[in-house]
Amino acid sequence: MAFLLVSAFFLAAQTHGAPKEYSQQGEGVVLETLKLEIGLASNETENYSSQVKPPGTNRRIPQSIIIGVRKGGTRALLEMLDIHPEIVVAATEVHFFDWDENYVKGYDWYRNLMPFSYEHQITVEKTPGYFTSSLAPERIHGMNSSVKLLLILRDPTERVISDYTQVYYNRLESHKPVQVIEDIVIRNGALNTKYKAIQRSLYDVHMANWLKFFSLEQIHIVDGDTLIKDPLPELQKVERFLNLPPRIMSTNFYFNQTKGFYCIRSDGRERCLHESKGRPHPVVNSTVLEQLHAYFKDHNQNFYRMVNRSFNWH
Repeated sequence: MAFLLVSAFFLAAQTHGAPKEYSQQGEGVVLETLKLEIGLASNETENYSSQVKPPGTNRRIPQSIIIGVRKGGTRALLEMLDIHPEIVVAATEVHFFDWDENYVKGYDWYRNLMPFSYEHQITVEKTPGYFTSSLAPERIHGMNSSVKLLLILRDPTERVISDYTQVYYNRLESHKPVQVIEDIVIRNGALNTKYKAIQRSLYDVHMANWLKFFSLEQIHIVDGDTLIKDPLPELQKVERFLNLPPRIMSTNFYFNQTKGFYCIRSDGRERCLHESKGRPHPVVNSTVLEQLHAYFKDHNQNFYRMVNRSFNWH
């Protein structure tokens, strides 16, 4: 089932007493590719440097970072947390800690891509690529060893299919050739374990790298499969993890029967998800699904042991 809560709309109004901002990432083909990756193609970006600084605010290094996982629901989580008056969010994926060309620009460059915030507010940035980056854990630790990390995960097999689906539609829109998922996942009769989408779903492998630099108490795992069905309980857990007063309420969400997923209601506005998100998954051959389930089984069990928690994954 597609993770329909992942959205890529930008908040175009000022909320929570501090403005929401957007940054420009790259140019030309690189920018368009990134927009397609995170579903921003139909939105305009706004130059951070043009923002007027409200009295009493500053741009701050994030106190919390959503580190992943790709196609796990990071955009939905960010937008939902943005409801909280004591949270301000960076509107775009910065890719500071996983892209060398950005990291060499330094912390000041990174800070200048953050929104203005008041001292009592928490700045949150999200870049799904951080979780699977071999460099990001050490780099984030070097910036702030006490940062609170948010990791949203979903069933690894579903994540693979969602990953494929995004690339499939992006290639269609770019008039590039596409392959059915079975031809990518299976090579010479065996599971293609080198397929990047499969590699990204090896949560235990990537988590081991993060636990070298951060304690488990610093990493809160959001159940992406639960978030789609009942957002509030998962968000309340995040509020507690960030030591924030409970401000996100059930009235902030409503189920859109036409779209088939929850939308957000806050600040007198109702907003649903970008049309590029929540696309239907292809029907995958049952034998291929079984191979994926079997491959991830041991990895999942190992991950459960690492985080002292289990999930309802295949």
